[in-house]
Amino acid sequence: MNFAWGLGLLLVVALASPAHSKCPKERQLCSTNGDFKHCEEESEEQHSHQKNVTTLIYCDSMFCEPEEFQHDYIVRNHDQTPHQNKWRRARVGERATLHDVCLLRNGMPVTRKCMLEDSRAHWESTSQWSPVVCLRRFREHTISLDLNSLHDDVIEGRRRTNDTQGRREMSGIMRNMFRQKERTLLPADVHMTCQMFGTLLQQEKDAAVSVDLVSVCKEIMSSDSQVLRLSAQLNATNSLLSEFESYMDALPEQMVPKDRCGKVVPKPSSDETETATTGVETYNFSDIGVQALITGNISVFFANPECDGITGIAIFSASAQNRKSSPSGFWYRFIRFSEDLAKVKQESDLETAAFLPENLWREVQGRSASYLIFKIYAHDALFVETSLERTRRPRSKVISISIPELKDNILRIPLPFLLRNENLRDPDTKALSSGSGCGFWNYDTWSSYGVTTGSSSDLLKDPIIECYTQHLTQFAFLVGGSYRTNDLGEEVLITPINEKVLDIISIVGCSLSLLGILGIFLTAALFKSWRSQASTKVLLHLCLAMCLQMVLFVFLNTDDISEKLTVNGDTVRCVALGAALQYSILVLFSWMLIIAFLQFQRYVTVIGIERPQHYILKAAIVAWSLPLVPTLLVALIDPDSYVPTAAQLSTDTGICYPSGYGLIFGVVLPVTMITVSNLVIFVYVLYSISHSLSKTIHRSERKMVVKQIRLSIMLFFLLGLTWIFGIFAFMQAGVAFSYLFCITATMQGFVMFVYFVLLDSANRRAWRGLICPTKMDLDVQKRTTELQSMTTSSTNFTSRSHH
Repeated sequence: MNFAWGLGLLLVVALASPAHSKCPKERQLCSTNGDFKHCEEESEEQHSHQKNVTTLIYCDSMFCEPEEFQHDYIVRNHDQTPHQNKWRRARVGERATLHDVCLLRNGMPVTRKCMLEDSRAHWESTSQWSPVVCLRRFREHTISLDLNSLHDDVIEGRRRTNDTQGRREMSGIMRNMFRQKERTLLPADVHMTCQMFGTLLQQEKDAAVSVDLVSVCKEIMSSDSQVLRLSAQLNATNSLLSEFESYMDALPEQMVPKDRCGKVVPKPSSDETETATTGVETYNFSDIGVQALITGNISVFFANPECDGITGIAIFSASAQNRKSSPSGFWYRFIRFSEDLAKVKQESDLETAAFLPENLWREVQGRSASYLIFKIYAHDALFVETSLERTRRPRSKVISISIPELKDNILRIPLPFLLRNENLRDPDTKALSSGSGCGFWNYDTWSSYGVTTGSSSDLLKDPIIECYTQHLTQFAFLVGGSYRTNDLGEEVLITPINEKVLDIISIVGCSLSLLGILGIFLTAALFKSWRSQASTKVLLHLCLAMCLQMVLFVFLNTDDISEKLTVNGDTVRCVALGAALQYSILVLFSWMLIIAFLQFQRYVTVIGIERPQHYILKAAIVAWSLPLVPTLLVALIDPDSYVPTAAQLSTDTGICYPSGYGLIFGVVLPVTMITVSNLVIFVYVLYSISHSLSKTIHRSERKMVVKQIRLSIMLFFLLGLTWIFGIFAFMQAGVAFSYLFCITATMQGFVMFVYFVLLDSANRRAWRGLICPTKMDLDVQKRTTELQSMTTSSTNFTSRSHH
């Protein structure tokens, strides 16, 4: 008994199992939409007709699985930091985005295509890609990060979408993101919205989210045309349009069910609060078999003709009797299948209309049709052609007609629809010969295949054009001609955080420094007693090197000039500018090292020293000639390192300056060595002075030593520590070092002017004597100043303390 029962159960299970259960999983072949076709072992002849219809893929290899990806983020003011990211799972044919937001300067996401190779899903190769540098955070107020987080929550299961409440919460959050004030919409947001709509399409269709989806599409249609054109490069506008239409077409049974026909509607329209929240007006006419979702950009009308014979919609630009008004700025009325097309065409202020006459409705009803959906697009924002040259463009509202139960969308009797003749406002006879007339969107361009313009319509005189179609999609009146769309070029929609702040700090600081250096040179030119001092000569050399560096950086070697040279192929001038900037920086550091050495001799040498003859001249020869060595080595060995890369130019970070090993060995290494040497000397000098102060010395000598300490600290902060900040900023140690470096390094010349001219008593007296000669004696005596102690000889305080 038990044996017979078990055998029967096995037979039932075997008979009930799907046909592909006998086929090993690794040999099952599916169409790209996931439907099982046949087993690999079965003859190709048996299924040849299927292969002609669809491309087959192994059922267990329909997705490209997540994969690690290394790229750089631009964090602040063009600083770059490496980041380990991951490609999202993608179906064959889709373009996947990275898990962590990675946007280009034009707002486009970095994407990678999941391709079909040998009947399996394979990622597009990245071996030929340039290094990816993108942004995650930027100055503009966008919804990209929030939208990406919401999508992650959905696909990773942290936010449920398998019930009405979960779906409603998710769509509501997305709607609120798009309705934020003063937000910048990016192409990445349109692409991400497509993925969100695609996720909803895979769930049970829910009328509760319809208002939110209409609201989102309305906001996207209001965005900048350049954003939508960029989105179209990822096929995002077409995908969004297709997914929106598919979702709406799945809702009529919930929106206008048959059991509501003739019943009183308790709440016929949304209240002001609901409309203000969603941006969508909702009207429930389910008693006559219609429900409407209306906005200024896009409106959806669901119709159940079984209730009251309504099979169409007419849109008007002005009010009249029997028309319903909408706060969105238009009027409408419903059309029954018994009405006459000619009478509808004669109605005043008509914009567009479409309906199924009774004979057509009965024909499609006999093919199981029960519902109709009409979508009215106020303009063609979502219908984006990627080609720059177009022969026709839509000049009317776009009307979409759907019959969900009609599987092939083919009509045996032509369906009439009416469109306003926009060509009438500016008649163009040439447009007639260029293809003006009724047309439809084929998700690539506007076409007239299967759509005819009524023979009774005069395109130069009639305000309303009569059209007929034998298939269902989106329709518009097209005006022929030659239309060219401007190339998108290098659109910049997002910028790194704080780059403007740091740019302003740098420009202001450099300008003040140049004015300070000019003041120092002017003081030296006017007062011979001051410029004749050896210490002043060292200072003037230092100021000259600093002036050369700032002029090159601010005026001659900007990112705009560098980009122009690179684009024009003038690499020789680019290398020359980059080498000059490199040389000026190394000369500046050479003088910093010389000043540090003079300080070391002043305070640390055990016995008093005498300066050699012409030591200023010798120091100048070393400081101005030694930097030529690394500069020429880089310029001769690796001149291409001076030319900015395409990635740098695309992010406005490229100037003619060494990069790669040229930067490391030609700039960073010598700068770091000199800075470390200065740090060691500085610590040693401070130790020596503090040790000498601990001994018994005269009060005047103690006062002089304190002044020397003040001068030493001031000089090192101006000429040393500022570049330590720069080294840390180069090593990506944090944005604070970028700010410290920009503030201190660019102000060097100005602070030197304040310290050595304005705060120096001898120079103040000299300037007062020049400006007010009647009040002061013009004879400025030569005095020993704090600056003179950098280079003059004296006895070491440490040795003196031992006596």
